[in-house]
Amino acid sequence: MPAIIEIQNLVKHYRMGALSVHALKGISLQIEAGEFVAIMGPSGSGKSTLMNILGCLDKPTAGTYTLDGVSVGTLDRDQLAEIRGQKIGFVFQQFNLLARTSAVENVELPLLYTNTPAGERRERALAAIQAVGLAGREGHHPSQLSGGQQQRVAIARALVNRPRILLADEPTGALDTRTSIEVMAIFQRLNRESGITTIVVTHEPDIAAYAGRNIHFRDGRLQRDARVDRPRDAAEELRALPVEEEEPEAVEA
Repeated sequence: MPAIIEIQNLVKHYRMGALSVHALKGISLQIEAGEFVAIMGPSGSGKSTLMNILGCLDKPTAGTYTLDGVSVGTLDRDQLAEIRGQKIGFVFQQFNLLARTSAVENVELPLLYTNTPAGERRERALAAIQAVGLAGREGHHPSQLSGGQQQRVAIARALVNRPRILLADEPTGALDTRTSIEVMAIFQRLNRESGITTIVVTHEPDIAAYAGRNIHFRDGRLQRDARVDRPRDAAEELRALPVEEEEPEAVEA
């Protein structure tokens, strides 16, 4: 498979007053289209800095980053925004949903910055909500949804632009064990069935075990890059768990 992400000698420095913080120190790696990768490391290891660069939210101090054949370092701010909208979906730990906006309207948000007609926006948002198993909750506000359901809405929002790459920053950090497995099952299904390149930043080895490749960072350097022979199967684990009764829906105040 061709590399969708290629990084060569990536360096990132930050200025903090009189100090220069070396967040990344000469990182080189390739990620093939359709891979499922977990990026791991302790706080301050550089994994979040790398995620921001991969998501075209930040630029490296030195080195090159090629995304799907495009040299990101040559792009201006508008071009970076365009490539984010076309190729990348983001999922965050805290969901980042608009509180007074319905699930389907939250999912539609990325399409408001495109020329997509209103009817098509709604159609694509509903399809994304169905893809993450939330059909029937399109009109619910975040306060009426559990944490796991809110994260599903966030995943649907990341999918609505039909990205080639899904970047998830600690997506299970605010979730309980069962809900974390449910979220990883969605990621695995999207990766296997739709071929979406999936990159998850996590500090949890149990979550990284669902990926087919684990990349470890420490002190701004790539410490270890290993393939996972038999990734955990989240859907299979869910089937083995006892069925839980669904909690009553919250009533919005």
